Amino acid sequence: MTKSENSITIGKYVGPIISLLIISEIINYHIWDTPTNPQLVYLNGFVLLLFGFYVIRVHNLWTRSWPVFITLSGWFFTILGVLRMFFPEAQQAGESIYIFVGLGILTLIELFITFKSYLSKN
Repeated sequence: MTKSENSITIGKYVGPIISLLIISEIINYHIWDTPTNPQLVYLNGFVLLLFGFYVIRVHNLWTRSWPVFITLSGWFFTILGVLRMFFPEAQQAGESIYIFVGLGILTLIELFITFKSYLSKN
């Protein structure tokens, strides 16, 4: 499997899954306003770490084309997972427009990965 085929295959999984994850977090954002269970935050961090580390392990591709967004997503979720595992009692959300802007940008990146993956000729 070539690098571009690998990017397309991984993008077909990463893009839709992370897009849905982010959209569901935006819709259910209020659940993070109340004090959260640190064990659940830790578990969430572990899952994010597993997912992110897997992506960077199989797709640590630094290029000037769209597959770099897959790599960046893997690194982002790895770092987020580590932070949630080491700081499970930290406040998980706040009333800031920057959080929604960041989530919106992440959603657009993941949707971009999804469309590039499914529209690429493979």
